[in-house]
This record gives sequence, structure tokens and C-alpha cells, in this order.
Amino acid sequence: MVKGRPPKPIEEKRRLGNPGKRALPDSREVVPLEAADRVPEPLRPLGKMGLDFWERTWTVGMNWISPKADIELMMMTAEMIDERSILRNLVFQDRTGDRPKLRAGLRELEKQIQSNLALLGLSPADRARLGLAEVKRQSKLAELKQMNQ
Repeated sequence: MVKGRPPKPIEEKRRLGNPGKRALPDSREVVPLEAADRVPEPLRPLGKMGLDFWERTWTVGMNWISPKADIELMMMTAEMIDERSILRNLVFQDRTGDRPKLRAGLRELEKQIQSNLALLGLSPADRARLGLAEVKRQSKLAELKQMNQ
């Protein structure tokens, strides 16, 4: 497991004015990744849970997940989601509780899924780190103004 703070994306350093004053790659050398304009077809067959994840995630992350660069990670994560569904059902069907390896396997798989979601910028902290989104609570004054309109 990686320790310490994750590296700050170059885009965020540029936006902040490069506070560390370290040399950044020339912006002309950075190759822009193609953004998705629609939900791509999965590369391999998926089950219901994996397909639901695939559709929902591409729809939400279309602005930053690249169909060329990130599709294999998305595919593996969707397959893991299917595997999690199957494994979770097996854990719940085990009424005796004598198969702890199933539960341990489920927890390990969930950690891998969580890691992939972070790599794809799908957690609130990772979206903020990537400079993609920030969740802001509406102030009471703004709520009142909106209610009166």
C-alpha cells in the first residue's frame, strides 16, 4: 500500500501557480486525452451489476475518464463489481459461518475496487485532488433565497 500524500496533478499545480516552484512539463508536451462523447461498449461481457456500474460511471465521469486510456481499468473494475456481487451472495448464503475465506476474499476484493475507483477519480477526495469537483453546502441564506424564488 502506498503511504503519504498522493501526488498533486500537474493541472492543479498550474492552476495554483506552481507553489512548489518545481519544474513542470511544458504544456505543449502534454498530450490531451480524448474525452468520451458517449458511453462506450464494454470490451467483454458483463453481468448486471458490472453493466450498471459501467453505464453509471461512464455517464458521471465522461468529462475526465478517457475511452482510450482508461477503458481497461474501467473494464477490470466492472468485472470486479460482478465478482463482488457473486462473492457477496455466497457469503450471505453461508448460514453456518464456517467459510471465513469467502468473507476475507470479499473484503480484499472491495479494497481493490476502492483503489480502482480512486484511480478513476470516483471518490470525493480524488475528484477534489484532481480539481474536478467540490461539494459545497448551501448556506442558510442561500437556501432561504432559493425558497422565496
